[in-house]
Amino acid sequence: MALQTDTPALPPLIRIVDDNDTLRQSLEFMLQCEGYEVVSYASAMEFLKSDTPSRPGCLILDIQMPEMSGLDLFDRLNHRGYEVPVIFLTAHGDIDMAVGAMRDGACDFQTKPINVEKFLPAVARALENDRLRREGISRDIREEVKLFQSLSEREEKICRLTIQGFVSRAIGERLEISHRTVEHYRGSALKKLGLHSSADLAQFFARVDAFLAANPER
Repeated sequence: MALQTDTPALPPLIRIVDDNDTLRQSLEFMLQCEGYEVVSYASAMEFLKSDTPSRPGCLILDIQMPEMSGLDLFDRLNHRGYEVPVIFLTAHGDIDMAVGAMRDGACDFQTKPINVEKFLPAVARALENDRLRREGISRDIREEVKLFQSLSEREEKICRLTIQGFVSRAIGERLEISHRTVEHYRGSALKKLGLHSSADLAQFFARVDAFLAANPER
């Protein structure tokens, strides 16, 4: 009788959905050079017809596309219970929409033109988040609330202004402190929360605020 062997786990797959051929091909080449397995699509409909949601990985999704926008695709995927982490690609004018998508569960957003030093770590974090989720390892919301409550009043205020899109100098002017002081408090808050970026902050505050609104006694 033949011995049974475990089926080897598939490596993570990075999906790219962007109607800009040059950018899509550039990202695909960059990620392949980093050793990732990548597949790209020129439209949301092409992605919907071909993707395998059960395959681990992440989705890199352009916000502005004809026929079906990235946000429309994201909304459809949410309704389907799609759990693969999503990184949005945005023009500067789309940042508010991207932050809104973060509140709806997106993993991160990256502005165009792509900054490689920010983009590749974001992809790595998304893949790690997906791995942990599939292994059932995730930070409990109650633990996140405790971390949130460890923030000072000023740290919380600076974090909230940050996720609203204010840069350090603008926050400093509002709070009548220097932009370096703003960066110090924000860095301290990120360290306390175990986060790495403004996108992570947006997701964190969205989860905590939603939990506290539903559990006002906490």
